[in-house]
Amino acid sequence: MEPDLTVLIPTFNEEENIRECLESVSWAPKIFIVDSFSTDRTLDIAGEFTDNIVRHEYVNSAAQKNWALDKIDTEWVLIVDSDERVTPGLREEILSTLASPRHDGYHIRRVNHFLGRRIRHCGWQRDRVLRLFRTSRGRYENKAVHAEVQLNGTAGRLKEPLIHYPYRTLSQSFEKMSRYTTWAAQDLAGAGVKPTRLKMLAKPAARFFRQYVLEGGYLDGVPGLILSTFSAVGVFAKYAKLWEQNGKSSETDNLKSAIRNQKSEIESGGAV
Repeated sequence: MEPDLTVLIPTFNEEENIRECLESVSWAPKIFIVDSFSTDRTLDIAGEFTDNIVRHEYVNSAAQKNWALDKIDTEWVLIVDSDERVTPGLREEILSTLASPRHDGYHIRRVNHFLGRRIRHCGWQRDRVLRLFRTSRGRYENKAVHAEVQLNGTAGRLKEPLIHYPYRTLSQSFEKMSRYTTWAAQDLAGAGVKPTRLKMLAKPAARFFRQYVLEGGYLDGVPGLILSTFSAVGVFAKYAKLWEQNGKSSETDNLKSAIRNQKSEIESGGAV
């Protein structure tokens, strides 16, 4: 029997990735594409694999996926990003697991690549994501970046991995970092975090030391050095953008306060 399963794939201008992604999940009974108004050939390619394609305005990854999850009517959902591939081994494990599931969701290990090289250290070796779960039991937390699935039930682990190609070039890496650090700064601001000079100095240095030294990034050669440095720069950029946001907010508050004071003085002078 086929599993009662939908594969959910969010897309935006993924013509370089989407075909291989869809080929890796072509065994699934249903494939659902939620697209953020791509301007390249993404939807043309996707149409070769499924007719179940919708467009929806993108706010952030979690909001986009939660919106799509509400449209899925199968018992189970597998979420796969366009830069990920389901291996044959993972396919077979998913099918056997859903034949007699013991949990409401399952974490899947990811094998990550950076600049064409598999990264075996830098902390990436422990990367697991909750991607297979009962549709009614899971939704992403309300965060702009790095949101996790909040599962109402028990979670198990699958052994076979997803293959992940998040950063193929340095240009792509910097582009993604710009977007993600902006969203991360917004999350910090919403949590009331203040961008002190100590945090801006210490946290990037701590990130580099942890990834490159403690988590063995040096064993990944030059890609490990670039990745660890890149991560540290991302942490600095996140707090720098938070500082920028706070500065703009302070300027706005000061301007509003000055206007109120001026208005009050005028009204007081008029009363005299």
